[in-house]
Amino acid sequence: MKRIYLDNAASTPLTPEVVLAMQEALATYAGNPSSIHLEGRSARARIEESRKRLAKLLNASIGEIFFTSGGTEANNTAIKCAVRDLGVRRIISTAIEHHAVTHSIESMHREHGVEVVELALDSKGIINLNELEQLLSNSTTKTLVSIMHANNEIGNINPIDKIAQLCEQYQALLHTDAVQTVGHLPIDLQTFKVHFLSASAHKFHGPKGIGILFVRQGNTIRPLIDGGGQERNLRGGTESIHNIIGMAVAMESAIEEYTLRRTHIEYLKAYFITKLQELNPDIYINGDHENNLYTVLSVSFPPNPRAELLLLQLDISGISASGGSACTSGAEAVSHVLSGIRHPEDRKTIRFSFSHLNTIEEIDHVIRHLAPWFSIVIA
Repeated sequence: MKRIYLDNAASTPLTPEVVLAMQEALATYAGNPSSIHLEGRSARARIEESRKRLAKLLNASIGEIFFTSGGTEANNTAIKCAVRDLGVRRIISTAIEHHAVTHSIESMHREHGVEVVELALDSKGIINLNELEQLLSNSTTKTLVSIMHANNEIGNINPIDKIAQLCEQYQALLHTDAVQTVGHLPIDLQTFKVHFLSASAHKFHGPKGIGILFVRQGNTIRPLIDGGGQERNLRGGTESIHNIIGMAVAMESAIEEYTLRRTHIEYLKAYFITKLQELNPDIYINGDHENNLYTVLSVSFPPNPRAELLLLQLDISGISASGGSACTSGAEAVSHVLSGIRHPEDRKTIRFSFSHLNTIEEIDHVIRHLAPWFSIVIA
């Protein structure tokens, strides 16, 4: 049997229509988009066409969409430029943000003396909106709130609409890392009142190395990466034409097929949870069960002397999953997200994350490989 890929929160495979669009772009557009000759103008036209398509899909202005190398660069730019260019002196966030956010915030504290406040989380990773309002109402310090739309490890969906209302009421800026939700949840940036939003194509079946930073009009920032003045002077560097085109095609497919994909994945996830709990009632699911991203499943397995070998054994058996975020180089380490929700250290957590390309047969295969760990034979 071919390998079973259940690590889609880390990265998704390219769909055939994306591959075809990128192959055509690689074969066609040799010119530098900043050149004034025909080849350059042709490349520029395709970039701007893709920007227009993406802006329409997100209901944003084309002047608010900037291409980056991915979510990490987008997060860095939003946070660091908000401090440097918009006068932010305090950042409110959580302990379970992606490292591209937490490390950027730490950098601003270390290098610029920015005050950092982390919201308290309960054992499911849920933030307290009353605490956020109290922090915003009790200070006149220029504040950036940076809270992810959905957590990449436990799948919690944060109430960004309510957070945005508080930020508007108390005149704070709002950045959201939406890397896990763009292409997976409907996002209308006319009603989704964030000032900055980060997205990455390889999370919704687009190419790696390309992403989006949305900057709402009226928030003028200077480039984090200096160079030739590309991206309307916000980001230096020759644009990656084939990746930009691939991202636009991937997002169009994701939004056009949203209902079909979501229905299928939700069924897979619910089926998997049922089968896991039949294996052992002490298996439980991490995170907020009521507001959870349908593509992510964080499974906490009961204590077992061989628990640390479970992920390796799955890999040997042809099953790809994750112990947490795959966005940190090196060997598997203790997850800061699981530490942030005080997950018991004697239990093993594995993150399974799904796409519309997964099947029920694959889930059954995974269950059969997990069963021996609980001394149960699955026919």
